[in-house]
This record gives sequence, C-alpha cells and structure tokens, in this order.
Amino acid sequence: MTDFTNEGAVAYAQSDSPLDASFKKDEIEVQVQPRHERVSSKKARRSDYMTVAAAAFGLISDGYQNNIMTMINVVFKKLYPGVYTSHISTRVSNALLVGEVLGQLFVGLLCDRMGRKAGLVITTLLIVLGAVLATAAHGMHGSPMGLFWFLTIARGITGVGTGGEYPASSTSAGEATNEITVAQRGPIFLLATNGVLILGGPLANIVFLIVLSAAGKTHLHTVWRICFGIGIIPPLLVIYFRMQMLSPKLYRKGAIKHRVPYKLALKRYWKTLIGTAGTWFLWDFVIFPNIVFSATIISSVIKDGDIKKTGEWQLLLSTFVIPGIIVGVLLCNPLGRRKTLYIGFAGYLVFALAIGCAYEKLTKIVPLFVVLYGMMHSAGAVGPGNLMGLVSAEPYATPVRGTFYGISAAFGKTGAAVGTQVFTPIQEHLGKRWTFIVSSICSILGIVLTYFFIPDMTGVDFADEDQKFLQYLADNGWTGDIGEEDETTLTDSSSVQKEG
Repeated sequence: MTDFTNEGAVAYAQSDSPLDASFKKDEIEVQVQPRHERVSSKKARRSDYMTVAAAAFGLISDGYQNNIMTMINVVFKKLYPGVYTSHISTRVSNALLVGEVLGQLFVGLLCDRMGRKAGLVITTLLIVLGAVLATAAHGMHGSPMGLFWFLTIARGITGVGTGGEYPASSTSAGEATNEITVAQRGPIFLLATNGVLILGGPLANIVFLIVLSAAGKTHLHTVWRICFGIGIIPPLLVIYFRMQMLSPKLYRKGAIKHRVPYKLALKRYWKTLIGTAGTWFLWDFVIFPNIVFSATIISSVIKDGDIKKTGEWQLLLSTFVIPGIIVGVLLCNPLGRRKTLYIGFAGYLVFALAIGCAYEKLTKIVPLFVVLYGMMHSAGAVGPGNLMGLVSAEPYATPVRGTFYGISAAFGKTGAAVGTQVFTPIQEHLGKRWTFIVSSICSILGIVLTYFFIPDMTGVDFADEDQKFLQYLADNGWTGDIGEEDETTLTDSSSVQKEG
C-alpha cells in the first residue's frame, strides 16, 4: 500500500505495482524493492481471462432471472385468474427491480472498498438463496396471497444479487479486459457482459418450453417451480472459480479503501454521471416493462391465449435481440460508443413509433406484429441495450468505478421499476399503442443525453484516466493510501500463498 502525496501522483500512476513505489513530499523517488516472490505475468494473464469468463457465466444467470418471470406471469394468470391481478403481477416483478437497485448501490460501494472478488462472491450467494426461496415458495394454508408475498421477498433477495452483479462483474471484466487488450476492450466487454446477459432471455424461454412440454399444461404448478429451480444451477457452477480469482491488476494498484474522496470524485464526474445514470434510466424505463409484459401482450393478441403458443412467439421475439447485439459489438470500435448509441436509440424510436401508430392493424396480424416488436428490441440492442454497461464503466477512474457504475445502474433499475408501475395505467387510460409512443419519446431524450453528457472513451486506456484522477486528487490537496497488498501471489510452481 502506498502513502499518496502530491508529488508522487504521476510517478505512482506509472509504476507497475502499489508495493513497488514510495514517494516523498519534496521529491519524487521511486524505489523498486525486490520481492521474494512476484506474480507471474503468465498466471496474472490467466487470472484476467478467468475474471472475464466468470463475469460472463455469472451474468447469463442474471439474464435468466430477469426474463424467467415473463412467462411465469402468464402461468400465474392461468392458475389464479381472479387473484393474480395486474397490481400483484407488478409487485412481484418489481420486487426484483427494487432488490437490484439496492444491490447495485451496495455492491458498487463494496467492490470498491473491499475488492471485486468480494462483491462477486456475495452476489452469487444471494442469487442462489433467492432462487432457492422462490422455488420453495408457499402461502400459509395454501393461500395464494401468501404465496405471492413469499415470492415478492424471494425475488427481492434474488434482485439484490443480480443487481450487485452489474457493478461487480462489469468493473472486474472491464479492468481485466483492459489488461488483455485496450484496443479490443469494448467488443470483448460487450460479449462477456451484455451479450451473455441478453442471452438469458432466449435461455429462459427455451427452459420454459422444455419444462412445459415435459410436465404438460395440466401441471403448471410444477412448471413454474422447476423454472425457478433451474436458476439455481448457473451461479452454483461459477462460485468456485470466483473464489479462486484475483482482483484485476488495475484495482490492486489503484484501490482507495479509506478516506475515499467521494466529494472530489463527484465534482470531477458529475456531468458524466448525469449522462450514464440518466440515459440508463430512460432506457430501462421503456425496455424493461416491454420485456416483462411482452408475453402478456403477445398472449392478448393470440386468439385463444395458449401458453405454449405464447412461449413460442416469446422465444422468437427474444432471439431478435441477438443480431442487434452482434451489430453493436461490430460497430462500437469503428464508429465509437456515442455514435453506436445514437443508432440504437434512433432505430428503437422508428420501430416503436411505427408500432404505436399502427397498433390496431398490426395486432390483427400476429406474425407481423411479433416481427416488428422484435425488430424494435433488436434496434435498441445495437445501442443502449448493449452499450450502457460499457459507457458506464469506461469514463470513471478505478478507485470509484464500482461506485459510479453502481449508481448509474441503480438509476437504470429505478427507471425500470417506474416504467413497470406506469405501464399498466398507460395501457388502461391511453391504450396499449401509447406504451410504444412513450417509448419513442424517451428514445429522443436518450439521444439528447448521450450527445451532451456521455464522453466517448473508445480506445482510451483505463490507466490514463487513473493517472489523471490521481493528479486531480493531488492538485486538490487529497492525501491517503492508494493500492492494496496483493491478495495472493501466484508463484512459478503454481502454488498460492498469502503475501506477508
């Protein structure tokens, strides 16, 4: 750990390790001290790859949890037609969102103060706990209302875990990818985070259809429990690898665990925070209710409301997002982050407005309606549906990246919760077409926020911003400890030892 003073800022930022540099007040003095054992670059690189893989595998389970409720909402409407009202459906769905907001804020702070690995392990355990409780949910004496309150609590716990995954996985994956390759950081980050997160949608629908086909439409109680239960498996598979990984080198070098200069950080990043938090709020405000209630919308335009047909159309709808993700990955480097966001918002705007204006005619042609609905999601996935995590991780310095990313993501989930709450009233009072028209209006606001408040960090090394941030702190008189002792040292013999 390094004692940080004004004159040592630049020298520190350029050093290889927090334990290799020491600074004096009146002169810059970098002393390279030999260690008995050093972290092997080969082993460190392997840890970087493991970090990215662990983030990807964890986030696909988040995508599953975010999407599985889509079809379970339809199941509950069939099982409890007079009880599972839109109010209760919204409450159960929003429990995950409220939990995610808390998880994003709490784990965002935690992974800055205690380390990326600590955040990843805690979120994994919470997802497992919440999924177990949801699978075992019962109401007292078979009460449906008791069941839904039990599910509300279980989904809230799951939400704290899935919400915490956003800052923990994205910050660690971004920093590890930065160590592997700065030039291709964006595409790799997108594939390992939002790419697999969105794959959770088709995965949830495939699992639902398989379980429904195996159990049959007469055993819907079994169907929804098994679907929740399968969500326990992915986080259990990844927890061992997360416990073995190192925190990324950028974090080990630049962590500030005591006397964190939040006020100075906010003064430096307030404009960027308006952009990342505001844009994420607008995007989740329109996309989340469209995802959560998409199966309900589709079932309403299918003549008999058949669950299997609804699930099949829902699966088709969810696969439309995949081409959008691929296009976004291909464009984020040559066009840059901001222009790619513009394209995504503009595409979503066009399709949402088209569906909204022609809603009554489109709903009479189910295939055309689903295709246009899917194209709307696909267009959004090119930009904000794909890049929000990336543009919320890149602009901030490593010591506060988790915190500011968590705040941005929390605003996003707040937007999702608000959107889910107002979705039903908009349909009831203005008509379903207006949910799409409102979405197009929000897309326009998203373009404006992106233009004025989100910096384009394409190709910029995280270490460069870290150096500028440290110099900024020094210029403003902040002093304190930077960096941490390595959690472990990987020796040439591949043994893992605790550093003294």
